[in-house]
Amino acid sequence: MSTGCRFTSATEAATLVKRSEAFQLQKWSANSIPALAANSNSRRDRTRHSRHDPVTSNAAITNSIDRPRRQVAITMAELVESLISGAANEMPISDATRTSTGERRETADRRGDGGTGIAAGEGSETARLVTKLIGATSFLAMTPTISRTRLQVLLADAAAQHVVIVGDAMLDVYLRGDVDRISPEAPVPVVRVRDRKLALGGAANVAQNVAALGAGCDLVAVVGEDAAGRTLCAHLEAGRMESRSLVTVARPTTTKTRVMARSQQLVRFDEEDDADLDTAEVARVLEAIEAAMPHATALVFEDYNKGVLVPAVIEGAIALARARRLPIVVDPKFRNFFAYRGATVFKPNRRELESALGAAVDLEHPSALPETFARLGVEHLLLTLGERGMALVSTDGVVHRVPTTAREVYDVVGAGDTVTAYLSTMLAAGATALEAAIVANYAAGVEVGKLGAATVTPEEVLDAFDAHVADG
Repeated sequence: MSTGCRFTSATEAATLVKRSEAFQLQKWSANSIPALAANSNSRRDRTRHSRHDPVTSNAAITNSIDRPRRQVAITMAELVESLISGAANEMPISDATRTSTGERRETADRRGDGGTGIAAGEGSETARLVTKLIGATSFLAMTPTISRTRLQVLLADAAAQHVVIVGDAMLDVYLRGDVDRISPEAPVPVVRVRDRKLALGGAANVAQNVAALGAGCDLVAVVGEDAAGRTLCAHLEAGRMESRSLVTVARPTTTKTRVMARSQQLVRFDEEDDADLDTAEVARVLEAIEAAMPHATALVFEDYNKGVLVPAVIEGAIALARARRLPIVVDPKFRNFFAYRGATVFKPNRRELESALGAAVDLEHPSALPETFARLGVEHLLLTLGERGMALVSTDGVVHRVPTTAREVYDVVGAGDTVTAYLSTMLAAGATALEAAIVANYAAGVEVGKLGAATVTPEEVLDAFDAHVADG
C-alpha cells in the first residue's frame, strides 16, 4: 500500500481496515504526512458525528486488531480512524513511543516544526500526532516478535553448534565487604573484605554464555604465565569449555578487580598490558584460529582493546570464516573499528559508535544509521542502546527497533557479552539476524538482573519470553 493513499469515505476506509486487520505500518516518511493530514482535516467536521457508529468507531476497529501493549507504533486501523475522525486525543501511545517522543521534543523545539519535519503552517495537529507516534525516522513502525515455538526450536538447535571466539579474555575478581569507618591515612573508606569471587570476563564470558546454551566453543585468546592465567584456564575447563586454543604470552593475564560494599562498587583496578601483540604472537594466534575452524559453525570477535585483535588477526580470521560461510559476529571497540568488512553482524553500543566516528550519532535523523552502516561494509549493524533496547540496520536500509525486555536492572556488567554469545549461537542455529537480535535481547534482559558478569540459560530466556507475553 502506498504511503500517499487517500480515502474518499469512512466506508472505504473501514473496508480497507477489514481487509488488512493484521497489517502493520512498515515505513513512513515525513513527506507522506502533509497529504494525509490535509485529507483528515477536510473530513473532520463531517465525520465527527460517526464516532459511535459501529463501522467507524475507534473501539470497534481497534478491538478487531491483535495489537500487543508494547507495540512501538500504531496499527493501520488506528491511523485510518485518526485520519477520518481526527480523534487525536483517543489514539493510544505505547510505553516505548512515550520514551522516544520525549527525547525528540528538544530537537523539535529547536527546529520549530514540532518534530514532524514539516515547516510551520504546512501540517496539522493530526500530522504532528502521526509523526510523534511513528517517529521522525525510517524505523519500522512495529515491534518485531518471535513465536514461542520458533524460540524453542532455535534454543534447542543451539546445543548442536560450535562457536569460535577470538578476542580479549580476562579474569574478573570481586572483593565484597563492609565499610564502617574512614581511613586515618587518607579520606577513603576502609573495606573489610568478607568474600572473594573469581569470574570469567571479556571474551571468556562470551564463551561461558555460549556453553550455558549447551553449545561447544573454542576460545582463542592470550593469557600470561601467571596465577591469573592458570585460574582462567581452570574456570574454562570446569565450565565444560575448551582451553586448548589459549595462547600463552609474555604479558600478565588481564585482571579486573572490583571492590564492593553493600552492592556498590567503590573502586576498580586493572592489571594488564594492552599493547598490540608482536608478529610472532600474532602468528601463534592465527595458528590457533585455523586449528579451531574445522569444528566451527560461527565466529565471534570480542574486542576490549587489549591487543589481540590487530588487523592481521581480524583479516585472517574473517577470510577463514567466509571460506566456510560461517556467520561472523563482531563486538568492537574503537581500535580497528572499521577493519571488520564482510562481517555478518557488527554490534557496537552507542558510545563505542560515537567514539569511533568522532561525533554524536543522531538517532532521530532518518539517514544516520544507514550511512554509518554503508561505511562499515557489514551485512547488519546492531546498535545496542541500553534502556532503549536495540536498533538493527540491514542491507535493505530498513531499521528495526527491538525494545528492551528487562524487568529490573541490577548490574549491566557482562550484558554485552551475553548478547554477543546469543547472537552468534542463534545465527549458527539458523536464525535470521532479526530473530537472533530478538532472542539476544531477551537474554540481556535476564542478565542485567544479576550481579556481575553472569550466564543466561535457555530456560531463563523462555521464562523471560513468557513473562513478557503475560505482561501484554
